Amino acid sequence: MKLFLDSANFEEIREVASWGVLDGVTTNPSLCSKETVSFEDNIRKICALCPGPISAECVSLKAGEIVAEARGLAGIAPNIAVKIPVGLEGLKATSILRGEGVAVNMTLVFSTGQALLAAKAGARFVSPFIGRLDDVSEDGMALIEEIVQVFENYHLGTEVIVASVRHPRHVIEAALIGADIATVPYGVMEKLVKHPLTDIGVERFLADWRKVKK
Repeated sequence: MKLFLDSANFEEIREVASWGVLDGVTTNPSLCSKETVSFEDNIRKICALCPGPISAECVSLKAGEIVAEARGLAGIAPNIAVKIPVGLEGLKATSILRGEGVAVNMTLVFSTGQALLAAKAGARFVSPFIGRLDDVSEDGMALIEEIVQVFENYHLGTEVIVASVRHPRHVIEAALIGADIATVPYGVMEKLVKHPLTDIGVERFLADWRKVKK
């Protein structure tokens, strides 16, 4: 399973890239609003740092406007994946962009039906938001399991990005189910690295090493 960082913060992205585990980055308007640099400059820097897919989101609402905006975003760098919210206008735009070779990450997916339509329209990625489903007492990981099964049944080439990840267990469950990608916030990525027994073990080894005759 590939690991993306869900962040628009260049320093966070550079840090995780230095670990040797970063396969791509997803941004969204909420994440970008927290940064002090211009949107396009920031996206360009991120694309130069990470060769994997970098998602940048369209905010237009009509198909023709979405297509025009998507073309502009795709022109920033060759590794851009344009994020488009699922919906009738988004599907229309995606079908046009597919013919132009623009990679689309269809986002804000909350049902298997939405994911299936996105795949048939030509989305390269679909992003089901599991944490937000959990927030309203639905089972986010059950949705991932359904989408993965449907895509496997019909050999669809669209990749599943597990989004709205809230804790490390979400990442592990996504991997067990067979999702293609998990996009993980920086704080959760840090938690994946750490374990209290590892810390205790390091402390004990260091304490014993101090007793070794040099």
